[in-house]
Amino acid sequence: MEQKLFDSRSVSASEMVCLGRTCPNPISKYQDGVKILRQFLSYRGVLLKASYLTSRTSQKTMNSVNQDEFAVVNGSSQIIKANGASSSPFTRERIVMDAFEDEYEGVVIKPEKLPPNPNTFASILRSSLSHWKRKGKKGVWLKLPIELSELVPVAVKEGFRYHHAEPGYVMLTYWIPEGPCMLPANASHQVGVGGFVINEKNEVLVVQEKHCTPAFAGLWKLPTGFILESEEIFTGAVREVKEETGIDTEFVEVIAFRHVHHVAFGKSDLFFICMLRPLSTQIIVDDMEIQAAKWMPLVEFVEQPLIQGDNMFKKIIDICIARLGKSYCGLSVHQVVSMFDGRSSSLYYNVVDTKDSNCLGN
Repeated sequence: MEQKLFDSRSVSASEMVCLGRTCPNPISKYQDGVKILRQFLSYRGVLLKASYLTSRTSQKTMNSVNQDEFAVVNGSSQIIKANGASSSPFTRERIVMDAFEDEYEGVVIKPEKLPPNPNTFASILRSSLSHWKRKGKKGVWLKLPIELSELVPVAVKEGFRYHHAEPGYVMLTYWIPEGPCMLPANASHQVGVGGFVINEKNEVLVVQEKHCTPAFAGLWKLPTGFILESEEIFTGAVREVKEETGIDTEFVEVIAFRHVHHVAFGKSDLFFICMLRPLSTQIIVDDMEIQAAKWMPLVEFVEQPLIQGDNMFKKIIDICIARLGKSYCGLSVHQVVSMFDGRSSSLYYNVVDTKDSNCLGN
């Protein structure tokens, strides 16, 4: 049985599937006692002839075809009933979702070519899964844009599971082989940054947040935030400080980082403390998130009860002070290219015995 890719954009809705109405009667004639039906469709400006449907069935059977949806895609003929089921006696070619194979013997369905009608989608999805099973494929990735959200329950009914969601789409997966699913899980971590910015007067740039738990009310803290998708740690720290305080800075080092688990939505959290050098002095507060911001003497900042009473805060500040005294080295950023993927990556490490050193001995 020949396989054909389904592309919902290749044929107009009225030409591809007569949804909600009866298709025009196809051209028919009798030849040697056999009734031959032909359906002609316009496919991107080219006249295509559908597969011949040869039938010795009764007139009642042929009339029932007209009451259902007659699908012709890439030259294949198929009866798709109003409930989404296909009529196998008339199927000459199996329709398969337009997709590409990944490097792990999986299949990635192209979201831009999905049929928007739930019944049509269900029928073609079943046909595609059957085809991929016979081909020995493993994982199937289905990305449904928000405008096709009504297809989500259809996919779930066919055995797909949620993988992750973003504002514009939901990703679902299907594991074909027997045994545990080997597809990679959704991202397990969120990444935050904090900026330790200190000026020539030994003053630290600090903020008070508008929205915080009662336990931290009144606390002057370092500017913090989350890095964005595809954003470097060092650029994220510079951006967050700029957004919250209006202060321009340049990255010096990663001083330390914290790793904790079961935080937001059960995910783990990585938090990087970055030392930044101020390039400006005038504070402009982001009044959406920040209650107040100021330059605060380092001694006064350290003596806050909440800093002294918390082991994590106190240790972080001790490390920052050690770095100021050049008795501790942080991790500076270096761009390197790996032969494995050919991409430039940011590698964080310290160098203490060369001219690149920016801590010990300076």
